[in-house]
Amino acid sequence: MDTGVMSVRYARALLKCAMETKIEDKVYEDMQTLGASFIQVPKLRFTIDNPMLAKNKKEELLQTAAGGDKIQELTKRFISLVLSENRENTMQFMAASYITLYRQQKNITRGKLITATAVSPETEQKMKQMVESRTQGTVEFQTEIDPEIIGGFILEYDTYRLDASVQNKLRSILTQLKK
Repeated sequence: MDTGVMSVRYARALLKCAMETKIEDKVYEDMQTLGASFIQVPKLRFTIDNPMLAKNKKEELLQTAAGGDKIQELTKRFISLVLSENRENTMQFMAASYITLYRQQKNITRGKLITATAVSPETEQKMKQMVESRTQGTVEFQTEIDPEIIGGFILEYDTYRLDASVQNKLRSILTQLKK
């Protein structure tokens, strides 16, 4: 079976069960932590895929990667189910699929504001509100500092990108001068 299709099916079932028990937000946090663990520790995936590692060790490892003692009982049961079905090699994709499905269900958009220097919380809040008004939903907003843009800002959300950086303006001027 296709990894993508299978991971979405498992994630959809987890989301449905989490919504029925009204803990989808907490399971979302568990899946975000698990997904971040796979990214931050690349060897985690190879360890989980290792057929020589016992299932109970894999279960402990995945539970720790999802948040340790703070994870939901449903998340623990889900990890056990995935391991019993020998699907642990797609666990990272299942976590990512759950995050995507949850965001679609809750109408959550990810946004990013890149500036040359730190911005005030008020400015960040105004940008977040602007994106929320355009998307008609909630925005998970992230700020990033990149001195290379010199000044101005870059705003990204969904497939939209507004580059109002000084670096982009200088590049534009340079392109026009070369013509």
